[in-house]
Amino acid sequence: MNDRYGTDVLSSDPHQRTRPTAIETPATPGLVVEDVETGWVGAVTGVEKSGGQHVVVLEDRRGRTRTFPLGAGFWVDGSPVRLVPDRPAPAKAAPARTASGSLAVAGARARVARGSRIWVEGRHDAELVEKVWGDDLRIEGVVVELLDGVDNLDERLTEFGPEPGRRVGVLVDHLVAGSKESRVATEVTRRFGAQNVLIVGHPYVDVWQAVKPALLGLDAWPHVPRGTDIKVGTLTALGWPAANQADIARGWKRILGTVRDYRDLEPSLLGRVEELVDFVTA
Repeated sequence: MNDRYGTDVLSSDPHQRTRPTAIETPATPGLVVEDVETGWVGAVTGVEKSGGQHVVVLEDRRGRTRTFPLGAGFWVDGSPVRLVPDRPAPAKAAPARTASGSLAVAGARARVARGSRIWVEGRHDAELVEKVWGDDLRIEGVVVELLDGVDNLDERLTEFGPEPGRRVGVLVDHLVAGSKESRVATEVTRRFGAQNVLIVGHPYVDVWQAVKPALLGLDAWPHVPRGTDIKVGTLTALGWPAANQADIARGWKRILGTVRDYRDLEPSLLGRVEELVDFVTA
């Protein structure tokens, strides 16, 4: 026989209330809570450690403060809560930077090339500039071109025809007082105008020496006797192969591979390249 009333109609009380479950809540500064036992209502000002346990500090509307053991026994907006230490906000990530130290622009596309240009003497100069300033130059729309030696500068400028809006910034090796490079720079600037052409340089015979020698475990770059090719002499002094152009290319790649960003280059190069970028983007 089916008993539709069940076996014991008094086994449960339909009027019994279910006790609400306390929700775990971070003790965030400013959160208004009530201590159930004392009725104290106040805003959380912080969490401290006292007597080996965490306590929450509450400040009422009159500015008085009291501390209570962290945990259960509090109400927020009429609901029971279990206060736990506030989770610290995640550290704000530092803005991303390019290898040159500039603020990186996320998702930026290369700008259409400007009429102005930066010229460098050789491939190694171009590769070093690209590694450190490449991201910046693409955003600015600046193209770096090879000059293949300062002796070609006058002819190339005549062909290019610099003028306002078509400026040329030139990076020259070994631009020191009394050198051939300094004489060429003076003459070219006079002819084409300082408003159209800017020639700057570093004091090193080759751009290799603008890389900080400490990256290769050196106190200083090797001294190469006058009359000896600077690249061959450097590789030989380092004990690296230097028999042909392929050896020189591999040596340079090894040096360039140690460069991570602007901090790995000498200031005498950094300032000059930044000066050129400013000039051609003005």
